Amino acid sequence: MEHVRACLGIEFAEVAAVCDIVDDRAQLAAETCSKQRGRRPAVYSGTENIWEKLVERDDIDVVYVATPWAWHVPMCVRAMEAGKHAFVEVAAATTVADCWDLVNTSERTQRHCVMLENCCYGENELFVLNMVRQGVFGDLTHAECGYLHDLRTVLFELGGEGDWRRTYHRQLDGNLYPTHGLGPVAQYLGLGRGDQFKFIVSTSSAEAGLTRYRDEKQPNGGRHAEEKYICGDMNTSVIKTEKGRTIMLQHDVVSPRPYSRINALYGTGGTFFDYPARLAINAPKSYGLEANGSHEWLGEKDLAKMRQAYTHPLWAKLADRAAGAGHGGMDFVENWQHLNCVRRGATPDSVVYDAAAWSCIVELSARSAATGSMPVGFPDFTRGLWKAMKPLPI
Repeated sequence: MEHVRACLGIEFAEVAAVCDIVDDRAQLAAETCSKQRGRRPAVYSGTENIWEKLVERDDIDVVYVATPWAWHVPMCVRAMEAGKHAFVEVAAATTVADCWDLVNTSERTQRHCVMLENCCYGENELFVLNMVRQGVFGDLTHAECGYLHDLRTVLFELGGEGDWRRTYHRQLDGNLYPTHGLGPVAQYLGLGRGDQFKFIVSTSSAEAGLTRYRDEKQPNGGRHAEEKYICGDMNTSVIKTEKGRTIMLQHDVVSPRPYSRINALYGTGGTFFDYPARLAINAPKSYGLEANGSHEWLGEKDLAKMRQAYTHPLWAKLADRAAGAGHGGMDFVENWQHLNCVRRGATPDSVVYDAAAWSCIVELSARSAATGSMPVGFPDFTRGLWKAMKPLPI
């Protein structure tokens, strides 16, 4: 529904059809469209494969896939084979083989497969990206990111994510949700565009949090009492790039703690750390700031000056329209940007190679953790194209 609402707020977008296996949800989406635009989209619902009829329509440019993970790849592949661009929720896939299926299909059909990584469009993430592109951070050396979000209640909800997402905690010990923190960092570093993931080393803590929550709360009348979870509470991975830069990536959704994506970047010219946002720069006086040196975080006034000077133009353009949209406005900005690229015939900010490289960490982290944290190499989904592709513009 968040994507439906975003599309309804974009004047050049039209919702032609909606689909959900649960009819009430599909009807709600259709009625929402009817009230806001005066046109009711076609509705597909009720059976597991009804979505196949939607993707065959000839009046659709883009198919959004916002389903349980197991359906992402078959739906994206079928949509691209039917001549549509596929916009898919995170992660795009959970195995390396499925990532290759997305890449091969996108190349063969010449249709984009865009992963809807909304965190690339947060105000702070775009602010940092703009500073990177304008040289504030100098030569980049290291980044830190993650997904630290207490989802214990969500994982046991019936009729929603809990019905399928908890299953992965029984099957894999690794980073089950890598892209929210990694996506923005990958764009800062220009990964896939002049640099590339080389290998990953991953380790997991013991599993305790989800089991304890289950045993103490006995959700859903205790029906989950026999489930055995193997995913460690905290997974920490270190990634090395071809240029020798490093990334620390974490995943923890079962510990009591405030939300964080970490979002940190280090360079010869400065360091940024989020949650809360902090910035230190090498020569503050050269930016007209009051700070005395690089050993301290900028004060509130100095940080405000930097925001005024380096707020990303996309955020500045859309901030008012995005106000009130999901996740602090980033959901609207994300949808506007990708759909605007499609209508102009431009390459979106992230393409199938990014979707594959960011998503394959689900499997690669589990493989490393299972082998005593041995390094595991990344596939080159671009087949060498990363060496010639230019980093994203501002």
